[in-house]
Amino acid sequence: MSRRRTLGTKKKIALLVSAAAVAGGGAFALAATSNAAQSAADSAVCRGKAVALGNNERFIADQRASPDAQSEARIANRLAVIEEIKRQQAASGCQVGESAQGSQAAPPAPPASTAPPADNPPAASDRQVCNGSTVTLSGEGGAPAASSNQFPVGTRLKVTNLDNDKSTTVEVTSASGSCALLNNAAFEQVREPGKFLIRRALIERVG
Repeated sequence: MSRRRTLGTKKKIALLVSAAAVAGGGAFALAATSNAAQSAADSAVCRGKAVALGNNERFIADQRASPDAQSEARIANRLAVIEEIKRQQAASGCQVGESAQGSQAAPPAPPASTAPPADNPPAASDRQVCNGSTVTLSGEGGAPAASSNQFPVGTRLKVTNLDNDKSTTVEVTSASGSCALLNNAAFEQVREPGKFLIRRALIERVG
């Protein structure tokens, strides 16, 4: 009887140790999953800042390659934006100065056409421009606005994120290296949470 009770006690201890190991493994797996999710979120944030930095660097390079009377002022403005993005990279734990390009080169502008009568407004397909271009943000503050390498200051563009059907209509206020580059406020109106690039965008000229 004594031997059977002893063996029973040992089995109970073994079962308890095994259960503790399983529980510990589960906790480790949950922690690993949480850490992976956080890492992915941090990576998306850093990627977005790198794209914004790259777009501004490309804009500066374009201005220096083909300067005009306002190039120096535009470059000075974008250099200030770059410094702000670098400060944000440091605050977010990203690699400071990491740069990436997020927008495709825009296709050639379509030939000018005769405007339709006022009582026959163009269909959306007639207003669409920069077909296939992606849209990202410049990192600039201020009221919702856009910059463009195709359309002059004062042009009104409607940008729709086809992944969530959100849209914003903004005025072009400066030049950039993309068909439509939104500032921070405009991008917030159409973005998906955690994303810094709109891959499926509808860009329309509305004014």
